[in-house]
Amino acid sequence: MRLGLALGYWGRGPSADHVPLAQEAERLGYESVWTAESWGSDAFTPLTWIAAQTSRIKLGTAVAQMAARSPTTTAMHALTLDHLSGGRMMLGLGLSGPQVVEGWYGRPFPKSPLTATREYVDVVRQVLRREAPVELDGRFHSHPYRGADGTGLGKPLKPITHPLRSDLPVLLGAEGPKNVAQTTRIADGWLPLYWSPTRPEAYEAYEASLSDLPEGFLVAPMVRVQVCDDVAEGLLPVKTMLGFYIGGMGHASRNFHADLMARMGYEEEARRIQDLFLHGRRQEAVLAVPDAFADEISLVGPRERIAERLELWRKGPVTDLLALSPDRHSLQVLAELNS
Repeated sequence: MRLGLALGYWGRGPSADHVPLAQEAERLGYESVWTAESWGSDAFTPLTWIAAQTSRIKLGTAVAQMAARSPTTTAMHALTLDHLSGGRMMLGLGLSGPQVVEGWYGRPFPKSPLTATREYVDVVRQVLRREAPVELDGRFHSHPYRGADGTGLGKPLKPITHPLRSDLPVLLGAEGPKNVAQTTRIADGWLPLYWSPTRPEAYEAYEASLSDLPEGFLVAPMVRVQVCDDVAEGLLPVKTMLGFYIGGMGHASRNFHADLMARMGYEEEARRIQDLFLHGRRQEAVLAVPDAFADEISLVGPRERIAERLELWRKGPVTDLLALSPDRHSLQVLAELNS
């Protein structure tokens, strides 16, 4: 099982620790470093900054949001950074949810998310292969554009720049069973939002998809890793994240993160967190996140506890553990335990 460093997205502003943490992860032998975006900082610019100050570590987006850019624009970002970094780029994509897509990006959330994702990946692949001008008679991503409000003058094009790698890895953040099944067919890897190595029954709906993965397929969940004496205190950042995602990252009637938590056996708790958060009781929503749920998707506590629990992660399909880690010591301990 390889290790990656997940830096997420910025909060109020850039973190002075991100580049030093990436450099430390590279020194410790981590395979990759990943950035993200929500409705603030973008995923590609910080990754480029990190690329300029590292030499070996792979560079991934986990995730870049599809609604933020046309698929050709995303492919341009990826091929450009792949060239500048000497072939280290990995493109992680996610669809996000209706609140973000429509509220932030000002675009309609696709009525068929699976089709929209499939078309998006198809166009990105065409750009990276550069075998012919990009053409797709798609429902959501037509190339050239053929809408009634167009001029009709568009022509198929292929990138002026020759991509460094036609097989640049494309990974998808997917949550629902159908989305995960499609991911194993059209992508090079899956970026699970929550992963619990102690709850195999939570993944029964995915079992068929995960039982016969293509060779080299990546399963790369993000995991909070923190070496500390007080487990309950160490879990507070996990609960804060879960409270925000489950309570605030979606509408009361459509929240993919809450639905995922429910499928993992915490339906009543997920709906309570949603209700508290949507009524402005955010701290109560965080405290309502069960310690058991936060703990099973994390690696938190003393070194010996993390070592014991790490063995469970190695037994499943996870190929790359992406550590959301706040400090160099935790990164070092994880590297030592995984060696």
